[in-house]
Amino acid sequence: MANKKAEEVTKVAHPKHENVLNLIRTAEGDLKGIEKMILDDRYCLDISKQLLAVISILRKANLDILKKHMETCVKDAAGTNDFDTKIKELESIMDYITKGKGE
Repeated sequence: MANKKAEEVTKVAHPKHENVLNLIRTAEGDLKGIEKMILDDRYCLDISKQLLAVISILRKANLDILKKHMETCVKDAAGTNDFDTKIKELESIMDYITKGKGE
C-alpha cells in the first residue's frame, strides 16, 4: 500500500519538482531513523548530527524549489501584470529566510 501511495504522488507531482520529492523522501526516512535513535536512547550528539543532516536536506530542497520557481513561474510572468507580484513574493520569502525564520 505504501508503494502504491508513493507511485500516485510521483504521477501527480510536476516533473520540475522530482528532485525535491526525492529529497523530501530521504528526509522523511532519516526522520524515522532519528525517531528510532531517540526511542533507543542513543547518544545525544549522534542524534544532533542526524538532525543537522535532515536540516541540510530540507534547505537544499527549499533552494531547489525557489530556483525552479524563478526558472518557471517568475520567468513566465515576465512582461505580464503578474511579474511585480512574483518579485514581491520572492522578496517576502527572502526576507523570511534572512531573518532566520527559514532555519
